[in-house]
Amino acid sequence: MGKTIDVKTFALNGTANGRGEIHRRIKYESELSRDFKEKIAEIAYGEKLYSCIQCGTCSATCPVSHYMDYTPRKIIQMVREGFKEEVLSSSTVWLCASCYSCTVECPKGIKITDVMYALKREAISSAYHSKHFPASVLANSFFKQVLDHGRNSEGPLLLKMYLKTNPFMLIKNMKLGFKLWKTGRLSLKTEKIKNKRNLNKLLKNIEKAEEAEAK
Repeated sequence: MGKTIDVKTFALNGTANGRGEIHRRIKYESELSRDFKEKIAEIAYGEKLYSCIQCGTCSATCPVSHYMDYTPRKIIQMVREGFKEEVLSSSTVWLCASCYSCTVECPKGIKITDVMYALKREAISSAYHSKHFPASVLANSFFKQVLDHGRNSEGPLLLKMYLKTNPFMLIKNMKLGFKLWKTGRLSLKTEKIKNKRNLNKLLKNIEKAEEAEAK
C-alpha cells in the first residue's frame, strides 16, 4: 500500500466564527493524486510552487487565513503531495480575497493567488465544491449567468445564492434589499447582451486556443 501520511483537518463550522474541531485520519500514499500538482502548475503558470520552502510568509500576510480550514502554506504543500480531494473540497480556495499579498511577499516568487484561482476552477469542473457554501455557490452562479447572458445581474445572483445556501438570510436582508431596489441600486431584472452569438464565438475561440496550447 505504500507509506502512510497523517492528514490533519481543521474544519470550521458554517458560520466561520473561528470555532472548529480537529479531525485526524490516515491516508495511504497510493490514494494520492500524483498528477494533481502538474495540472495545477500548468493552469496557474505556477511551476515555481515546486520550489516552495514552506516558510509560512503567505499564511502570515493573508488577511483571512484565520478563517480557512487550511492555510495557504499548507494548501501549497498539499497540492504538491497530491491531496486532491482535501484541497478541492476545502473552504480555503473560496475564502481567498484575491488581494495578492501572498504573491507579493513570497520569497520564491510563487503566484499563490493564481494557484487559488486554478483550484477554484478545478473544484467547479470536478464537482468538489460545496453545494451550500456561499462563496462557491456565488462563483458558480456568476459564471453561469455570464455564460448564458453575457452580463452579471446582481439581483438574480443574490437571490440564487440565498435560496441555495440560507433562505433565512434572504428574509433577514429583505428590508435592505427593498431600500436598494427603491433607490435604483438593485434590480431583479436579468440583463442580457444584444449579440450573444459573438460571445459564444469568442468563448469557442478561447477554448480552441487553450486546447491547441495544451497539445
